[in-house]
Amino acid sequence: MALPAQDERTLPAVVLRDLDRRPLDQVLTEVQGLIEAHGHVIVVCSRAAPAGVERRLRTVRSLLESDRIALFRPDLPPLALAVLARQLRQLASCDLGPGVLASAGRLLTHYLHAGALLGSVARLDRVPVGLTSHARSWVPGSQFGVIAHPEPQLVRIGPEARLTGPEFGTWMLLARGQLQSDWVGATLAPSWLVQGLREAPLPAESATWWATGRLIEFCTYLPDLSVLYQLVGSVRRSSCHWCGIDVIGDRCVFCSATAPPYENQLQLPAG
Repeated sequence: MALPAQDERTLPAVVLRDLDRRPLDQVLTEVQGLIEAHGHVIVVCSRAAPAGVERRLRTVRSLLESDRIALFRPDLPPLALAVLARQLRQLASCDLGPGVLASAGRLLTHYLHAGALLGSVARLDRVPVGLTSHARSWVPGSQFGVIAHPEPQLVRIGPEARLTGPEFGTWMLLARGQLQSDWVGATLAPSWLVQGLREAPLPAESATWWATGRLIEFCTYLPDLSVLYQLVGSVRRSSCHWCGIDVIGDRCVFCSATAPPYENQLQLPAG
C-alpha cells in the first residue's frame, strides 16, 4: 500500500507490518514512537486485511489512551486505498491540521473510480453478481470488467462492453495480477479519457478482496497536489466540541465525537 511518491513533496509512509503477529509490546512501542515524533498518526487499513489487524489497532489505541490515532478503513479496493493513502501523504506537506488531513480521506474517496478486470466472478461478493454472470464465469476465457466504487458495475468483456467512468480529468493506476490482457490500458483508459497511465505492483490484499488472483486492478485519481489542496480547502471547517481539534465533516476522526444537533448546542447571550 505504500506507493512511490507522486512528487518531491510527498511524505514517506510508515508501514506497520505484521500487527496481528508481532508481540503487543513491540507494536505499542512502535506506535508510541510515531506519536511522539509526529504528534498525530493516521492509520489507513484495508478491509481485506485480517480481522486480527483491526483488533490489534483498536487494542493499541485503547492501551495508549490516545485520541491522537485516527483509524481509517474506507470500503475501497486495495489499490484505490493505496492511492488514497498517497494523496494524504501529498497533503501532509501542506498547512493542514491533523484533524483536517484525516477528515480529508472521506472527502477524497468521492473522486476515485476503482475496479478490476477479473477472470472470474464466481466468488465475488463485493458487488452484486447476477446468475447469468456467475454461469458465464465458468466459461473458459471469460473476463469481466467490474467497478466497485463509486457505484457498482459489472459487464462481460466483449466488443460492446462499457463501464461508466469519471466525468473529470484523471490519471489511471493499474496493477497486474495473474491475468493477461491489454483491455484496461488499450480500451478502458482511452474511453475514460485518462490523462496518464502508470503501473504499480499488485497489493497483497487484492486477491482476497476480489476473490481471485486472475485480475488486473485499476483506479483513476486526481494526481495534482494543488487540486487536492483546493478541494480540501473549499470545505467548511469546524472545531470538535470534545477534543477541540479542527475537522471537516460531522465526526471527529480522532476522538470519534459527532457534532451535537444545532438545537442542542448551548446558545450564549450576546454581549
